[in-house]
Amino acid sequence: MRRTCWVGLVPTFYFGFKTMARDPIADRIDKIAVKAAADNGVEFVHSEIVGSKRNMTVRIYIDKPQGVTLEDCSIVSRAIEDVIDADDFIPTPYVLEVSSPGLERPLFSVQDFEKFTGRKAKVKTSETIDGQANFTGKIASVEGSEIVIEDKTNGTVRIPFDKVAKANLKVDLAEEFKKKR
Repeated sequence: MRRTCWVGLVPTFYFGFKTMARDPIADRIDKIAVKAAADNGVEFVHSEIVGSKRNMTVRIYIDKPQGVTLEDCSIVSRAIEDVIDADDFIPTPYVLEVSSPGLERPLFSVQDFEKFTGRKAKVKTSETIDGQANFTGKIASVEGSEIVIEDKTNGTVRIPFDKVAKANLKVDLAEEFKKKR
């Protein structure tokens, strides 16, 4: 007879989808970035803090209908940096990056889905919907807190926003080339 003997403790991990409270530094950065963006005629899209506490990078994404220029990023960066440095609430050195969210920009809110209705998007859900967790297709509409996607595989799919794990626009090159002609 064979026995298994465990020595020590077995590690316990939990990988649930829980919403954690935001860091007070992140909340403060958001408020500063929203004001700096509005004061300079651009839209604040999103912020994130990456890296360790000793090697922190603060990323701010901004946008505007005609596209973000290097000048826009520079102006907003200076405005944010002036306030952060004057308030001195980040205790360690940090790197501040201000940029456009890009062509295949992430979609962070229901308002983002409303804004880009009619555009192609890729949506990954935290739970399967009709046996599928990845959807690619045109954003047909937003109804309350449900996103309606014309998925290329399953047709019309209704996705509750609270089930969206990640979403971003997809560039349809064929469509873009048609516009150029």
